Amino acid sequence: MKKTLPFETTLEVYNRCLCFGMHRAARTLARRFDAAFAPLGISHGQYSLMVSLNRPEPPRLGETAAFLAMDRTTLTANLKPLERLGYVEIVPDKEDKRSRRLILTEAGRKLLAAAVPIWRKTHDEVDTFLSSSPNTLRTQLMEVAASY
Repeated sequence: MKKTLPFETTLEVYNRCLCFGMHRAARTLARRFDAAFAPLGISHGQYSLMVSLNRPEPPRLGETAAFLAMDRTTLTANLKPLERLGYVEIVPDKEDKRSRRLILTEAGRKLLAAAVPIWRKTHDEVDTFLSSSPNTLRTQLMEVAASY
């Protein structure tokens, strides 16, 4: 006998499921930031990746993957277009030749400097849609991410 799921269950999942809600919100935010960064020729994901490389010392690939909650293979695939555009260099680690360091190039740094005002303006717009404190939400999202 074939069981069907009542439509009420669909509504329950839609209204209650944090994962569904987060994915939906993330896709909506991604589209908004992609549109904002489009004049610079980058996506929100590329912006976030490049920001993660803006450190005093170039990070290792594995460190960056962990920081971005991404597997190494996905990170490598996402780095390739940035490397082709001249925004990122991938070089062997001087201390451990098996490891690679990710360097934000001068062109990448200039692009980030141009992107930050766009990011700030877009974030200010998004923050107005939040009924609770945006900082509380950011803290809670970080806590969820750190708990797994």
